[in-house]
Amino acid sequence: MSPAAVRSADSPKISVVVISHNEGRNLAWTVESLHETLPPDREILVVDDRSSDGSTDCLKTANSGARVVCPRRRLGVAAARNWGAARARGTYIIFVDAHNTFPPGWQRPLTELLENPAIGAVAPAISDRNVRDRKGFGLRLIGPDLEVEWLDRQGDRPHSVPLLPGGCLAMRRDTFEAVGGFDEGLIRYGVEDSELSLRLWLLGYELWMVPGVEVAHVFREQIPYRVHWRTVLHNRLRMALLHLNARRLVRVVDALQRYREFASALALVMDSDVSVRRADLRARRVLDDDWFFQKFNLKW
Repeated sequence: MSPAAVRSADSPKISVVVISHNEGRNLAWTVESLHETLPPDREILVVDDRSSDGSTDCLKTANSGARVVCPRRRLGVAAARNWGAARARGTYIIFVDAHNTFPPGWQRPLTELLENPAIGAVAPAISDRNVRDRKGFGLRLIGPDLEVEWLDRQGDRPHSVPLLPGGCLAMRRDTFEAVGGFDEGLIRYGVEDSELSLRLWLLGYELWMVPGVEVAHVFREQIPYRVHWRTVLHNRLRMALLHLNARRLVRVVDALQRYREFASALALVMDSDVSVRRADLRARRVLDDDWFFQKFNLKW
């Protein structure tokens, strides 16, 4: 059965897609929090991205409140999110990390904003679960190395921001499919949220965040799986090649080439579909990176 075939007139309004790889107990309390705070008209879909710690075992019961699906091979963040979205049935898809807790009714202000077709994606404020007064209200790029920083609160009303965190990100299904989802050319981990955010803006969609909704997130010193710096650099180079003009691209290369793995990362990205992908996005986008940098007062 194709993914589209599982959707029908009685499909839930909201699908929450949780990507998990070796999340331990975090996954169970994330699903429990979702189960307690979401309305009945929803589904919770856990993509077990080939975990080896047994963390999804407790969810494979009829009363867990979640459906667990497992790809045949390890996908990484971007591809796993797309894989889960293809199997979800909701009109709205909300991607969440497997180490979050949620307040009652948290999804409602997000989906209400998404009723505006000009808005492509929405996110709540993100707080540190262990230091609750440490909060972020969207993100922005801070330099040509493509690092990001959290934004401070800019009032109480929903507003637009440069980038949204993938730790809790809501989209309409039709928008997600129209823009092609997350970029599966990104390897394992890194910039998948920034790349999608920038792509949405350049394709003519707005990104909004809701400061009145706060989702608590565990910020860890180390993620529970190995990440190679070569692929992190690859992902940053790919994002730059896809979306930035020649002048900014030179600055990104200058910033990243100090790393020992730069040459192999560059070779990896040049041996990919990046040129074809760049041409396709250039043909479809309605705004350019100069517009984006001017709108959000980015100076590099």
